[in-house]
Amino acid sequence: MPMPALMPVYPRCDVRPVRGEGCYLIGEPGERYLDFASGIAVNALGHGHPHLTRAIQEQAATLMHVSNLYGSPQGEALAQRIVDNSFADTVFFTNSGAEAVECAIKTARRYHYVNGNPERHTLITFDTAFHGRTLGAISATNQAKMRDGFEPLLPGFAYATFNDLAGALALIDQHTAGFLVEPVQGEGGIRPASAEFLKGLRQACDEHGLLLVLDEVQCGYGRTGKFLAHEHYGVRADIAAVAKGIGGGFPLGACLASEEAAKGMVFGTHGSTYGGNPLAMAAGQAVLDVILEPGFLDHVTAMGDRLRQGLEQMIPNHDHLFDSVRGLGLMLGLKLKEPAVCRDFVAHCRDHHGLLTVAAGENVVRILPPLVIEESHIGEAIEKLSDAARAFVPVSED
Repeated sequence: MPMPALMPVYPRCDVRPVRGEGCYLIGEPGERYLDFASGIAVNALGHGHPHLTRAIQEQAATLMHVSNLYGSPQGEALAQRIVDNSFADTVFFTNSGAEAVECAIKTARRYHYVNGNPERHTLITFDTAFHGRTLGAISATNQAKMRDGFEPLLPGFAYATFNDLAGALALIDQHTAGFLVEPVQGEGGIRPASAEFLKGLRQACDEHGLLLVLDEVQCGYGRTGKFLAHEHYGVRADIAAVAKGIGGGFPLGACLASEEAAKGMVFGTHGSTYGGNPLAMAAGQAVLDVILEPGFLDHVTAMGDRLRQGLEQMIPNHDHLFDSVRGLGLMLGLKLKEPAVCRDFVAHCRDHHGLLTVAAGENVVRILPPLVIEESHIGEAIEKLSDAARAFVPVSED
């Protein structure tokens, strides 16, 4: 059988979406799905949001792309708005989360280089993390499923256990540049960092002259009820990578940094052909228009609390299958009891109950609805999950 024109690197299912309406996707034959996957936390405003759609249409008709050889009034305006609402002093725009992480890694290494310490190039990262699919990002990820077949990988990373502060601190040596960590691990199973862990990393950075580099690609941009997830912990980031929800579905990412951390990123040290073009900036502005509206993040928090309550109330009715709920805001994980059935259950919900979710590590179903959901969507999702639990038979038991 010949290889298909579309490189077969994804385990694609039979769902073929052709249209989206709010919190729903519509497939090729016309069937409807309640979308609690959101393109893996990308469609923060759902599908076809009128403000986002209009902004993209108007900008596309005006100016889509120019190179970064010229001034960027659109990029300057969006960067300033992000700076005004975050820890950052400066922003570099990318096309994806992986590129944002790559920029974050380069920024951290360059910081120590210009400080006269080029030997400080190693970032301490954590097990079950996911930072993207580029060679740099998979080198930062200590997971065989990401790395096998791509060696030799890039040096400059050491690996510790997530939420094990003592283990992370024990790895600090004369080569350490800082820590690269997700405040809430997504692909790893919706695992929030403990307050002790994240605050301890910040303290170690302050004591040893290191940088705290946060991967907020999935957990940032309102997903947890805060603009950036580390705000829950009261810690200060030096560098952060964001993407996914930042463009509401338009390819966009960004590396955020303090002035001190970014001191080495001068002319010629980094670049991108498409990053920060006018069309992407229009999408980014439209998303910010919505999520920075007074009360919007409070709505995310309230809906996250309501969704968690609904899931927790459902679990005792299906305690043969469900174990617990974890996460923050509208980044929740439903942990299953029986090992290795998560992907089967996600497929069952999708194919037989019209509910889209995402599988994750540690036998966890990721629940990542659009940030604009209402209580009616939550009630529908709980009902679908409950119906699915009653009918679900693991593949191994067929």
